Amino acid sequence: MTELTKLTIAGARDAMRNGDTTSAEITNACLTAIEGADALGAFVHKTPEIAAAQAAAADVRIKAGDAPDMCGIPLGIKDLFCTKGVPSQAASRILEGFRPEYESTVTTQLFDAGAVMLGKLNMDEFAMGSSNETSVYGNAVNPWRRGGDDAALTPGGSSGGSASAVAADLCLAATGTDTGGSIRQPAAFVGITGLKPTYGRVSRWGIVAFASSLDQAGPMTKDVRDAAIMLKAMCGHDPKDSTSADIPVPDFEAALTGDIKGKVIGIPKEYRIDGMPEEIGKLWADGAAMLKDAGAIIKDISLPHTKYALPAYYVIAPAEASSNLARYDGVRFGHRAKLAAGDGITEMYEKTRAEGFGAEVQRRVMVGTYVLSAGFYDAYYNRARRVRALIKQDFDRVFADGVDAILTPATPSAAFGLGEMTNADPIQMYLNDVFTVTVNLAGLPGIAVPTGIDVQGLPLGLQLIGRPWEEGDLLNVAYALERAAGFVAKPQKWW
Repeated sequence: MTELTKLTIAGARDAMRNGDTTSAEITNACLTAIEGADALGAFVHKTPEIAAAQAAAADVRIKAGDAPDMCGIPLGIKDLFCTKGVPSQAASRILEGFRPEYESTVTTQLFDAGAVMLGKLNMDEFAMGSSNETSVYGNAVNPWRRGGDDAALTPGGSSGGSASAVAADLCLAATGTDTGGSIRQPAAFVGITGLKPTYGRVSRWGIVAFASSLDQAGPMTKDVRDAAIMLKAMCGHDPKDSTSADIPVPDFEAALTGDIKGKVIGIPKEYRIDGMPEEIGKLWADGAAMLKDAGAIIKDISLPHTKYALPAYYVIAPAEASSNLARYDGVRFGHRAKLAAGDGITEMYEKTRAEGFGAEVQRRVMVGTYVLSAGFYDAYYNRARRVRALIKQDFDRVFADGVDAILTPATPSAAFGLGEMTNADPIQMYLNDVFTVTVNLAGLPGIAVPTGIDVQGLPLGLQLIGRPWEEGDLLNVAYALERAAGFVAKPQKWW
């Protein structure tokens, strides 16, 4: 049998049902792999006791013959998800020592389906970052290396630990969250599949908030079939989340026929940005050709307000963050600064937030507070909201014209080196989200699929954007692209 940690969710499910292995055996193999992979900085809170108990319970369910698809599957959980009794810090010092008394809806549903938690995964602080370099735990590291070069590379962000752990076979899959590309960009950087569902498809309850109108949780998996299986377990209406949609959850795996004959795939001209590397352009053209060969109709489309997406996003997201992060004040939970004699409540707030929040979080909170302030609310925040409505209208018009999915690059480059961008202008880092933020602003589903390797031997991904609530169709187009691309490369083990 394949090395147990290298199994996909589907492969492990079938092997456990057939009696070829057990959840306990796969879980132990993953725990062993995690113990030897500290150099990757992926797992930041390990939970071997919880994993062992959950795996034993899963094996009982599987033997009884009524186990759901995710039963017995060992997962990593991004540190943004609250997990009962387990540190849930959002990679921030301000939540040091916080162990929730409750479980997020997503993890509740996964555990109810029999999934196993191996531990919590590294991420950018409060999900603010594109390189996993803003974490209180230190950097997560990409398991891939450039050919002939030992420089440590970013696994992307903010779900960098999730991406690194799945690519390095430390877990069979992981949860991620995506506010402006934080599932899709890291997935592309490490050669795995990352799916951001339609806004409202997955409950946000119990997930530490960054920008509430943009945040959405999704699966990060080894292939498209696994994304379909895991998504089904994560979805569903949740009365505790006012934005959760009360619509049926289809069998996403059953949608994977691979038949996309007659499907119309849009290629947006606005995504051909200045300075885009030749390799990314070629990858995009090759992806379109693959889908055409599979029977799809390729159509040039226009999304005219795309150029305003990044500035609109970097007004709206910090504005919501400055409001959401106001609750971290040192009073009820998490870090509290030591006070000098004579310090009052105001000094406690100021010192706690200055010590507890990292530089990037402070920057975004200040930007957000500024754009919401009395003299600037209309000039910045309201204008950005109007731009957001126009971006959504662009997509609505294209889908109304018969386009079934839109193909774009996932990232403007392959993974870059840790430290290469942190000293630069922060806007250079923000440009990493250029292809992904429109999807969050419009609330659409998007998926990153690994489709090639660059000249330095690093993975590259393409993004597919789907119609709202039609993740099944989107996954099927992604499945056809995945089969045509035939991406099977894995990083060489160095850690």
